[in-house]
Amino acid sequence: MSDSHYRYHVFFCLNAREDGAQCCADSGAEAAFDHMKSRVKKLGLNGADGVRINRAGCLDRCGLGPVMVVYPQAVWYTFVDQEDIDEIIASHLVQGKLVERLLV
Repeated sequence: MSDSHYRYHVFFCLNAREDGAQCCADSGAEAAFDHMKSRVKKLGLNGADGVRINRAGCLDRCGLGPVMVVYPQAVWYTFVDQEDIDEIIASHLVQGKLVERLLV
């Protein structure tokens, strides 16, 4: 089996629920996704052997959302604003340190 193509692969739940129940899409997940994707690119962290940011459908953690999961460690985060996203980038994606206060 070969090594992963990316050092980190981040999936953002962007699911919208039609029944009015809590969902990541209603909690600012799209803006957070756009911000992380832009920041990762601006910092030169993207690409092979780097960081990949992807959209995901429902990750089944609706009550805890918005959420993202970072592989290969399968670390789950919640977040509130761009400052949280910046902290995840600086700590986890750059330094390899978990952001304990945002763990799900």
